Amino acid sequence: MMRAFVVPSYGPPDVLELRDIQVPVPGDDEVLIRVRATCVQPYDWHGVRGEPRIARLMPGLLGLRRPKVGVLGADVAGQVEAVGKDVTEFRRGDEVFAMPGQGGFAEYACVRASELAPKPKNLSFEQAAAVPLSALTALLALRDQGRVGPGQRVLVNGASGGVGTFAVQLARAFGAKVTGVCGTRNVDLVRSIGADEVIDYTAEDFTRQERRYDLLLDIAGSRSGWACRRVLAPKGTYVVIGGPGGRWLQPVGHMVAALAVSPLVSQRMAMTAIGVSNENKHNLVTLTGLIEDGKIAPVIDRTYPFEEIPTALGYQEEGHGTGKVVITI
Repeated sequence: MMRAFVVPSYGPPDVLELRDIQVPVPGDDEVLIRVRATCVQPYDWHGVRGEPRIARLMPGLLGLRRPKVGVLGADVAGQVEAVGKDVTEFRRGDEVFAMPGQGGFAEYACVRASELAPKPKNLSFEQAAAVPLSALTALLALRDQGRVGPGQRVLVNGASGGVGTFAVQLARAFGAKVTGVCGTRNVDLVRSIGADEVIDYTAEDFTRQERRYDLLLDIAGSRSGWACRRVLAPKGTYVVIGGPGGRWLQPVGHMVAALAVSPLVSQRMAMTAIGVSNENKHNLVTLTGLIEDGKIAPVIDRTYPFEEIPTALGYQEEGHGTGKVVITI
């Protein structure tokens, strides 16, 4: 048996129930991981709340009346406990990390070997757990959707959050000049992780400045896509990643509205969506190289023990965290 936080129904974080359940058995192509650390993030509290409610009608995490996923937790870092008969790359005791999309809020989790990567050697389990979902999202937004290149001007709206802190560092690693947008208390942090300039959104509206950018990553969703395009170069790219949460429609509404502008403007408008796929392993290896070379590192706001996952989720849902909120198991 193992301990796991189960989502019996939609509601606030305290609906999560700590239960003893069966340890999962790895399939032929799977690896059983002894989870040492995981993270809480917007992905998880959306899953607990069942919001935005429009998402219940779409394929994915949410069911119409109750959650489809019993155990949340999109990121895991830990040690291999057992492997399926077709797995040859990993063996018991290996230190690994992954983004399985679910199962991290438990002492053990099964992950397909094709989605699993060796943990960066210079990171603890807690630091490694802070990487997968957020860093993969930032990587895809910059490299694949944004097509970032050396010398380009990049603006990151929401630079102090989980995805944003990785986006600032990755853009800098790709040779771009980076401007981060964040609140007053995080200005020094965002500058310290590589931003060439920082805009305090409480003092200045970044969409009203004269400077133009080749790429704008919109994580915070604090301005409309139409407003954001004002600071893009004529052939610039706007990539929407998230937006403010809402009970019924947001952040889906913000993302759809931003893409609806695309046919009317010269700039390219795109959206980054990340899911569990075989490409995640390759991308995790790419991130590991950057981490071990000292070019990027996770920013951790707080760490909570396993038993306090509901409290940690409540804190994360408030939306004022810096970097990642990590759970030790």
